[in-house]
Amino acid sequence: MVGAGKSRSARALRLTALPFCLCALFAKPLAAQDEMNFVEANILGVFYHELGHAVIHTEAVPIFGQEEDAADVFSIFIIDALFEEDLAQSIALDATLGFWGEALIRDAEVEEIAWWDVHGPDEQRSYNTACVFYGADPSARGAFARAVDLPEERAEYCADEYDQARESWGMIIDGMTDTEARPALTFSGDEGSAISAVIESEVALLNAELRLAKPVQVVVESCDEANAFYDPEAYRITVCTEFEDHLRRIESVLE
Repeated sequence: MVGAGKSRSARALRLTALPFCLCALFAKPLAAQDEMNFVEANILGVFYHELGHAVIHTEAVPIFGQEEDAADVFSIFIIDALFEEDLAQSIALDATLGFWGEALIRDAEVEEIAWWDVHGPDEQRSYNTACVFYGADPSARGAFARAVDLPEERAEYCADEYDQARESWGMIIDGMTDTEARPALTFSGDEGSAISAVIESEVALLNAELRLAKPVQVVVESCDEANAFYDPEAYRITVCTEFEDHLRRIESVLE
């Protein structure tokens, strides 16, 4: 189980080279956590996706295209920025594989792709996630690209895709670092669930580093479905406890 500290550190040379100063946000490493399992990694990916929606809403971020795509990019961008290299690669790999697992379950259940849905096909989301993460540091992530079967035809553009994400999201995140003037995220959830343990820990760590413009609740509760969502009217992120069993099912499909 993920405890109160996942190891993070700024890759100072890369961050200080940005036109904005993320170096102040991710300047000091936190308590060490060397490993994270598939379920924990995907809980984090889902949480950061929904936090991306909250950031888009509270910071009035203009989105040209699908908001779901932007939230996916936010999730992997901030994972790359927050976590030390080995753990970041592990989380990114599991998150990428998680989308493939979703696709395998969909195909096994003979479900057609919902082309009308606001989310892109899981296979596309998997490649997009892998590309942004690989593009952040191609020289160090060749093994990652091979592990997720990132095609060379896509990989050659990934550094540009990461730079685009950095220029878009980096400036927004840089404006969220005033922890004195902005409200903290609040958390509530069942202490006995793996999802609560992961997210409660992450919320505490985030509150020390960045804040949203409005008070946002993060709630882990039963929803009678495996889901997670952000409610802009309530300023509330909900992660359903049913998601844990769903992720374990995905993991079993991938084995």
